[in-house]
Amino acid sequence: MKGCPLRCPWCSNPESQDFSPSLMVRDVLCHGCGACVEACPEGAITITPEAGRRIDRDQCTECLLCAPACSYHALQICGASLGVGEVLEEVLPDRPFYANSGGGVTVSGGEPLSQSGFVRNLLEQCKREGLHTALDTSGYGPGEDLEALLPFVDLLLFDIKHLDSGEHRRTAGVGNEEILANLERASKLAPVWLRIPLIAGFNDAPQHIKEIAMLGVKIGAQKISLLPYHEGGRSKNAQLGRPDQLAGVAAPDEEHIHTLQAIIEGAGLKATVDN
Repeated sequence: MKGCPLRCPWCSNPESQDFSPSLMVRDVLCHGCGACVEACPEGAITITPEAGRRIDRDQCTECLLCAPACSYHALQICGASLGVGEVLEEVLPDRPFYANSGGGVTVSGGEPLSQSGFVRNLLEQCKREGLHTALDTSGYGPGEDLEALLPFVDLLLFDIKHLDSGEHRRTAGVGNEEILANLERASKLAPVWLRIPLIAGFNDAPQHIKEIAMLGVKIGAQKISLLPYHEGGRSKNAQLGRPDQLAGVAAPDEEHIHTLQAIIEGAGLKATVDN
């Protein structure tokens, strides 16, 4: 799902933050043919021998007419409006793969709670088709919207970024009070896996991870996944024309990650390190 109310600087999919389609620019694929220049009604695109192609993002209105004009896929549209039936047309042909792998359909984002009505209809249709369903959420949204989804969810993947609300607000843009309240309510209604995006110097202190593990024990979480930061979002920010927000952001080293994994396992919970 496209659109997220949070603005985590380490986001690996920044193209999913805006609710509307986004233009991603891949200069390495540009052949300098000039088709995009002719297609742009705002004159926001220029090509010169010295600088190559340049897009003035301040002048660009993201009408996205340039992308279909590019034969080399150097300009790409991220996001499309689909109905539930259209999504199912993509999902159902993979039914044999789900059966063989033990998997199913995961609704992620962005933030699915920001489009909860659509997500509810989609999950309900998936269950009618006999598919296993998972919901991957930051937990930020109205509690009643989350509860309305859970009857159609077999597994809840719930992100925990930081237990301190001030730190959460400083980085993600919002406090975590609603998130933690939603987690407690949801844990009574669906199986939960906690997921921690692991950022060195932000949320990787052993005591902090121990506190998250204790929270996991309290709510009956089945597992905690550590997700070490990777730099995929950095190149995407550049392609979206956004400033680099990731200076100084890094993953903990491998030894420290194993230490944190052991802390979680010491609390009696299964812990995995995932990409």
